[in-house]
Amino acid sequence: MVRREAELSPRDSTDAAGSSIASKRLLPWLVAVAFFMESLDTTILNTAVPSIAAALKVAPLSMKSVLSSYTLSLAVFIPISGWMADRFGTRRVFASAIGLFTLGSLLCGISSDIHILVAFRILQGCGGAMMVPVGRLTLVRTFAKSELVRAMSFVAIPGLIGPMLGPVAGGLIVGYFHWRVIFFVNLPIGLAGLYLVYRHLPDYREEHTHPLDVVGLILFGSGIGLLSYVMEVFGEHTLGSREILGLLTISILLLAGYAAHASRTRYPLLALTLFRIRTFRAAVSGSFFTRLGIGGIPFLFPLLYQVGLGFSPIQSGMLMMPQAIASISLKLTMPRILARFGFRGVLVSNTVILGVFILIFATIGAGTPIWLVVIEAFAYGFFTSLQYTTMNTLVYADVTPSETSSASSIASTMQQMSISFGVACASLATAFFVPDRFHSNPDEMIHGIHQAFVVLGILTILSTIIFSELKSGDGNAVSMQKVVGSAV
Repeated sequence: MVRREAELSPRDSTDAAGSSIASKRLLPWLVAVAFFMESLDTTILNTAVPSIAAALKVAPLSMKSVLSSYTLSLAVFIPISGWMADRFGTRRVFASAIGLFTLGSLLCGISSDIHILVAFRILQGCGGAMMVPVGRLTLVRTFAKSELVRAMSFVAIPGLIGPMLGPVAGGLIVGYFHWRVIFFVNLPIGLAGLYLVYRHLPDYREEHTHPLDVVGLILFGSGIGLLSYVMEVFGEHTLGSREILGLLTISILLLAGYAAHASRTRYPLLALTLFRIRTFRAAVSGSFFTRLGIGGIPFLFPLLYQVGLGFSPIQSGMLMMPQAIASISLKLTMPRILARFGFRGVLVSNTVILGVFILIFATIGAGTPIWLVVIEAFAYGFFTSLQYTTMNTLVYADVTPSETSSASSIASTMQQMSISFGVACASLATAFFVPDRFHSNPDEMIHGIHQAFVVLGILTILSTIIFSELKSGDGNAVSMQKVVGSAV
């Protein structure tokens, strides 16, 4: 049973009602603070990848460890976010997450070595692991299912300001200041977020929480961490094929061990039984494979623009703005699109469209007009935003209130795993087609990135197969669709 932390006396009931209404109105903005911090941090860093690589004296493709270590840290620690929110309350956990993320940002900004930077990015991930899933969980517990699409869409609007400002801010910071400043930007945002959370965030918690699945956390966390490390070093010749195969086998055994453990324990870290729900299974699995394709695009674009085409960081950031602007413009029409076409219609068609756009990116070269690049980026941002919000909302279509915590943890974990693996796949595909990643010329880098776009585009299109198991009426509880079509 979910309850608030404090009990109210009858005398306070009127004030409490007004406070509750005000908190509900402010809640999407509070959660958006967390989304804004994460999206701003990622997009600024993507634009600054070539400059940071030069400052730390590493190859640009080696910067994938700085990006993937953060998202991997999210994947490892997100599973306990739901349990911590139930045990300690959403307000305390959310505030602690913002504080830890802000501290990690400060330490990243004073790092002088790529290995130290990676370590503090992991610390950032520990905080980020609690922010988004706990914020999303608070939304789900506050708003009715019929209001969920509108609430999720509204939350995403302030959160998408980060991707719009990030590329330009990253370019300006690198061009006129120092790359370290990109991490210090989070400090005032984090402090403002802490103030707002303590004043307005609802504090939900369970009266009785089950024990934490420590064995499951060890098995799952070590398995995912080892698997990510294998993808990180694969193709870099730092380990032999025998060592790579051995580590891959161990990671698979650890994850298989977790699956066996979860089927026997009463309170598993991640409740895999939720995958028996068709809408949850399609949303989470489809999201994982779709993000494998589109998750590497933010990493490839700055490399294409700056290393391949010779644009400055500021120019590169400006070319990434149309995608964020399109994402914001779509949010206002999201409920109507889902009500008109349904989740199945949107996801099946939209995933194919995204894959085609990624394939089109493989044609961008030195002779491509800038206006065409802007149009392609704008259109891609429009359909990407539709894909993300649709998948994130469908997760909660058929889960019960008692299952929302586990559903949020699983969905967020799989999402961050796919983003981390997506960056690794994009970097690996590029490196495979680049003869020498340390001394490649612009033409060779462009060729490698183009081939990576082809690989990611095909992977995205293939993920449509998963969404095809949906039926035409699936998701109506959260899409407010009036007419339920027949099953297909």
